[in-house]
Amino acid sequence: MFLVADDFPGDLAERYGYVNRSLPDAELDEFVDSLANRIASFDKRVISETKRFVDVASLPPTTKLHQSGTFVLPQIMRAPAQERIKKLMEQGFHEPGDVENRLGHYVGQVVASG
Repeated sequence: MFLVADDFPGDLAERYGYVNRSLPDAELDEFVDSLANRIASFDKRVISETKRFVDVASLPPTTKLHQSGTFVLPQIMRAPAQERIKKLMEQGFHEPGDVENRLGHYVGQVVASG
């Protein structure tokens, strides 16, 4: 997934195990409202303790997060990445529109040297 740098639809993300479910757009608002209301009905302390427990069980140690940050930033600053970002900006990256909506597609279309 990291090397391909492309988006994939929700049903494929579900099959890969990146998400636990994929919903049609028409069902999303109702699902989110129902889920939010269900969570809000529980005791706030239980919610807080559950979130803390999940963080302990699933988040990497701070040192690993720091390592990933110290890896990513220098890669983005390299000339080939800067060239690719410049080309994407010229096409509309960071503005409402198709490039922003389908960034994964456009990243694969822009060829950078290096």
